[in-house]
Amino acid sequence: MATTRLDPIDRKILAELQADGRMTNVELARRVGISAPPCLRRVRALEDAGLIRGYHAEVDARDLGFEVQVFVMVGLDSQAESELRAFEARCRDWPLVRECHMLNGEVDFVLKCVAPDLSSFQSFLTGELLTTPNVASVKTSLVIRGAKQEPGVPFEILEERLARDA
Repeated sequence: MATTRLDPIDRKILAELQADGRMTNVELARRVGISAPPCLRRVRALEDAGLIRGYHAEVDARDLGFEVQVFVMVGLDSQAESELRAFEARCRDWPLVRECHMLNGEVDFVLKCVAPDLSSFQSFLTGELLTTPNVASVKTSLVIRGAKQEPGVPFEILEERLARDA
């Protein structure tokens, strides 16, 4: 289901669920201006199309005892597709790695890691990441504080573009 094929109601459903995934279908239907049964059918269709991948609670990592957040820039010796996929698979297996993104430029991957303390992160770094085959370089940046963390996409920008293009 391409973005251009989404109608304004589908986009509004996505925007509302992105802001509050816990609302009832009845409340969602009220907010988007349709009745509950067609709203639920649309949500199911958006899920089936892969546009809604899941529903998650936003937790406070620091309040839960994960005091350390680190961005890790990783360079690989080889960028052969098999090597890239092997590294990505390793990242999926590491609990401290919460995000893994392949980049274009000086580094091959950036990882977002969380750990309860610096010692735990250091153990991961020296015992896991630095010993991983094909890892050539690692640079770390410890997060001091976050200024913005907003998951999802800015639907208002999409709506502005669609209105301009109409």
